[in-house]
Amino acid sequence: MIFPPRLFSPRRAALAAVCAPLLLAAGCAGRPELPILEQTGSPSAADAALRLAPLLPADVLLVGEQHDAPEHHAIEQQIVSSLAVRGQLAALALEMAEVGASTAQLKPSATDDEARRALNWNDKGWPWKAYGPAVMTAVRAGVPVLGANLPAAQMRDKMSDSQLDGRLPGPALKAQQQAIRLGHCNLLPESQITPMTRIQIARDITMADAIHQAVLPGKTVMLLTGNGHADRTLGVPQHLRADLKARSLQLRAGEASGTDRPDAFHAVWSTPALPATDYCAGLKAQLPS
Repeated sequence: MIFPPRLFSPRRAALAAVCAPLLLAAGCAGRPELPILEQTGSPSAADAALRLAPLLPADVLLVGEQHDAPEHHAIEQQIVSSLAVRGQLAALALEMAEVGASTAQLKPSATDDEARRALNWNDKGWPWKAYGPAVMTAVRAGVPVLGANLPAAQMRDKMSDSQLDGRLPGPALKAQQQAIRLGHCNLLPESQITPMTRIQIARDITMADAIHQAVLPGKTVMLLTGNGHADRTLGVPQHLRADLKARSLQLRAGEASGTDRPDAFHAVWSTPALPATDYCAGLKAQLPS
């Protein structure tokens, strides 16, 4: 995948600098499991490297997406490529797979089906067509891909865990509760706001713990998640160790909204707006009357 021309243009000099180390490694080792250069040595990877430079070095890079934005998935694959080609990617952690699932035992020559099985992939919730390119770019580079999300089987217990209410500062907790209201189009009964907020906090804590397990000195753990979880004031960054340098990147489709907060992300990369969709109508149809 490559960036659309309106967003980025190739820079040949940067590409040569980024690709040279991997080309040398490939020539020396000569193993069939080596990373596929077409995946990690593309011009778009060099473009991503240039744009990532202000955010690096970092122990953790949180990339927040709008889940239904195809261009965000293309950018994510290019970020993985950029980090992997320079040997800087410690692991790719995913909201889209549950904690405990991992490709660490797979060879770089593994197939898509093998990666999907290793991650217990739920294609109905997270289309492999959207996320497979980023996952397989990491696999091809010999980088482990890790499930980072709270297992669904634990969510009901977390809804009644009042200890989670104290894991965010008071103002942040109230802001997270409001985000739950707005994210559900003000359709949830008020009695469900606290339990749903606890699930959100528990998911953020689980993702932070998964990141802690993957940290390597001098390298970057990349978390691929939704924008709410990447929010540095409310989400996963609130639960990361203080000694880790973490940077949050928002991929935003369209213009900023009136609810955006300038302190939520270290950087925002904008992509064209998506066609208008009435998400609230779809949610209303799913919820009991």
